[in-house]
Amino acid sequence: MNKEWHDFFITTGGAAAALAGLLFVGVSLNLQKILSVRRLPERALISLVLLMNILILSILILVPGESLTLVGFELLLTGLILYFFILRLDLRNYRHTGKEFKNRYLLNLCLDQLASLPYIICGTAMLMSGEIGIFWIVPAIVFSFIKAVLDAWVLLVEINR
Repeated sequence: MNKEWHDFFITTGGAAAALAGLLFVGVSLNLQKILSVRRLPERALISLVLLMNILILSILILVPGESLTLVGFELLLTGLILYFFILRLDLRNYRHTGKEFKNRYLLNLCLDQLASLPYIICGTAMLMSGEIGIFWIVPAIVFSFIKAVLDAWVLLVEINR
């Protein structure tokens, strides 16, 4: 990877670690309320997993001397694990969501897909096209941050309204 991507992954990895730490603190402050609402613990877990995925990928990609093929494989594999893990939680939560909230939860489910699918696209594009495929990491990380921050807002602020 070139210097610009190195700086990008240093920045996103650091930001993801800081936000994950803040999420832990916030969840611990509202733990009783979060545990009292059926879907919220899973929502907290999804946010944490999205942030940890950014951190782990940043670490893996920053390993010196890795080939583009290995980076593509790492992105594809972690993307697939992330996608199916989140999809499983989302589908279970959707089934247990009351009829009046199903449409709202569908929006949440779609945002989770927007956050996880670009990692799979990125890994596949890198394996097929080389370094140019890495640009798919940008929407993956941006949507992951957006989704994690929206979930954190619900877990920390909205739950107290």
